[in-house]
Amino acid sequence: MSHDAAPLAGKLAGLTSSAIRDLLKLTANADVISLAGGLPDAALMPGPRIAAAAETALRSPATLQYTESPGWGPLRDVLAERESARMRRAVGAGEVFVTHGSQQALSLLAEVLLDPGALVVVEDPAYVGALQVFRAAGARIVAVPLDEEGMRVDLLEDLIAGGLRPAVVHTVSNFHNPGGVTMSPRRRRALAEAAEKHRFWVIEDDPYGELWFERPAPEPIATYSPAVIRLSSASKIIAPTLRVGWMIAPERVCRAVELLKQGADLCGSALTQQIATELLADTGWLTGHIDTVRGVYADRATALVRAIGERFGDRLHCSPAAGGMFVWAEFTDGTDTAELLPRALDAGVAFVPGQAFAVSTPYSHAMRMCFTTAAPDDLAEAAARLARSAERAVPAGQSAQS
Repeated sequence: MSHDAAPLAGKLAGLTSSAIRDLLKLTANADVISLAGGLPDAALMPGPRIAAAAETALRSPATLQYTESPGWGPLRDVLAERESARMRRAVGAGEVFVTHGSQQALSLLAEVLLDPGALVVVEDPAYVGALQVFRAAGARIVAVPLDEEGMRVDLLEDLIAGGLRPAVVHTVSNFHNPGGVTMSPRRRRALAEAAEKHRFWVIEDDPYGELWFERPAPEPIATYSPAVIRLSSASKIIAPTLRVGWMIAPERVCRAVELLKQGADLCGSALTQQIATELLADTGWLTGHIDTVRGVYADRATALVRAIGERFGDRLHCSPAAGGMFVWAEFTDGTDTAELLPRALDAGVAFVPGQAFAVSTPYSHAMRMCFTTAAPDDLAEAAARLARSAERAVPAGQSAQS
């Protein structure tokens, strides 16, 4: 029996599926070199080490039981120690909240910090997962552009001077997804100072900060102010399957998030949290593992940027590949990347058009490319295929018939 007449919630009207997730369905063909997905390389994930940690965890029957809503206590202790070292201040376990990936932390924070109609400032281009969360929360979204130093905090301050009052400012501070840039130390301090002066929250989304290539990322923005809530994750440095993310926030925020998490899923997995605890606490092993990942990704990033430069010259400008997982590239001749994508797929290469990340600026001439899951030779071939498909590309603003 059909029940189509019963309504769904009105907030769904403004939501759309992630264009990136939809694109992944089109790139499952093994003949396509995909630069579209934002996936770490499964071949670099420490399967045997995870298995050993799981075997150890399963020796205790408590591993099969529910755990605390804020996360397993020993894991929060390990995370507090790690984050204390990164922020150069003492982080208490009460400021640590473990979530089902950092995306859940972002979703729960939107419920805690935002009333419907509240103003959220994001970067443009923006992280798609953040846009989905804030739109679902019924927020008003205003975008501030990026440059080579990250978010244009001066333009944010201009908006505030003009009367806008954000409740939350969201930033991917290190090796931006999709922009590839890292916020400079002076802008980090300026953003933290603005948050305290104008009484808004900053959500510092940092899943990539440990994936630096030549030099470490700057100190977290949360170093400078308790108005900054910091998110991170084990997904990019160990494995997404653990679904272990965390939030560093004032205790009153953690307690508010706890109330909502209890209503969402009660608690996370005691098994995966105990596995993550062993791996994160084994600092000698973890340092070596992350160093290996960094080295491989650095070689791949260099190979992609070099190949793009050789194939396109000044026609396509890439962000610096200093860390993380992505390169943001912009055509200087007005090539429309949404028009280019079908040709590229036919040629056997995939990317994400810039419009998938657009808020205020259409980014019709831009694209995001992920370099983590292909070998250097394959990345060179991807650039060659992209160049062939771009020979017949249509500049933005023109029709295919013109």
